[in-house]
Amino acid sequence: MTRKRRAVSVLAGFFLLIFALSALTPFLFMAAVSLTQKTTLNLNFAGESFDLRNYISVFRNLNIARNFANSLIVTGGSCILNILICSMAAYGFTKKRWPGRDKVFAVYLATLVVPSQVTLIPVFIIIRSLNLINTHIALMLPILNAFGVFLMRQFMENVPDELIEAARIDGCGEIRVFRSVVIPLIRPVIISLTVFTFITSWNDFLWPLVICTNQNMHTLTLAISALKGNYSTNYGLVMAGSMIAFLPPFILYIFLQKQFVEGIALSGIKG
Repeated sequence: MTRKRRAVSVLAGFFLLIFALSALTPFLFMAAVSLTQKTTLNLNFAGESFDLRNYISVFRNLNIARNFANSLIVTGGSCILNILICSMAAYGFTKKRWPGRDKVFAVYLATLVVPSQVTLIPVFIIIRSLNLINTHIALMLPILNAFGVFLMRQFMENVPDELIEAARIDGCGEIRVFRSVVIPLIRPVIISLTVFTFITSWNDFLWPLVICTNQNMHTLTLAISALKGNYSTNYGLVMAGSMIAFLPPFILYIFLQKQFVEGIALSGIKG
């Protein structure tokens, strides 16, 4: 029986290794192409020289530092805004009693089925009327949506009401209860939402393309799109830019993967 279990374990590990390598293949291909001067995408690397010329060219010929800074500012601001607003909204929907609470939440949740392309023009008109075009705040605001509130609410339902009542009996106001009792208990889901928001904001292309008419406000995704030529494309240069854009969210997930998985898992548990 022990040998059978060991064989099953080895076989399962083998298949998991195959799946992991299959998932890594596109990224390894991207890294390899970024070191060449390929003008066509194929798996033939015969005769190709591998060097760092594309990375040097990206940093030398593009305003990549400014674009990278714009992406960091927008992504960081989006994470802070999303966590702050979604956590407060989830607290109101979960721990506060008020008429029509569940119906309002259902309507709010229904906005998730509306594609972002449908609201693109109305949101652009609102941003334009507020004179926010070509600003960082304009790039941050559309990231806020009902998904974060839903995720926070699912996790916050597991926070014991007794802890909140005990804090109120001790004289804590709502802000103190929220900051000192609720926030420490929902740390895993905060990290999960941070990862979701970071990846969504960092990789966003359509909204920055619409709202940014000034090249100094372009994010990294817009800068990378400019690497593609009209008649011929140096795919090594494009892949070098893509690698630069890929690394920050990848590194973030590597450091926060344990808390991210924990937050996602516990969000579906009912107390």
